[in-house]
Amino acid sequence: MLWKIVGLTAALLTTFSFVPQIIKVRRSRSVKDVSLITLVQFSAGVFLWALYGIFLRDVIIISANCVTLVTLCILLSLYFKYSKMEKPDEA
Repeated sequence: MLWKIVGLTAALLTTFSFVPQIIKVRRSRSVKDVSLITLVQFSAGVFLWALYGIFLRDVIIISANCVTLVTLCILLSLYFKYSKMEKPDEA
């Protein structure tokens, strides 16, 4: 039971870890300091974790990673929306 609580707590912390970044991007309307490569790489890893959870039939792994993937998709959509609005840096 203790390890289920540890797993659930870890899932909650990581699942909502991108929410502050989403809020910051929405408020600032800027993705200047957001790394697209990191978002894509992390999204791929989360997707694979979700598949692994499906294989194990582990509801905590499945749900945590699916929710995380949704938040990452929101952040990626904001990235593409706001990156079009920003001027390229002048050298």
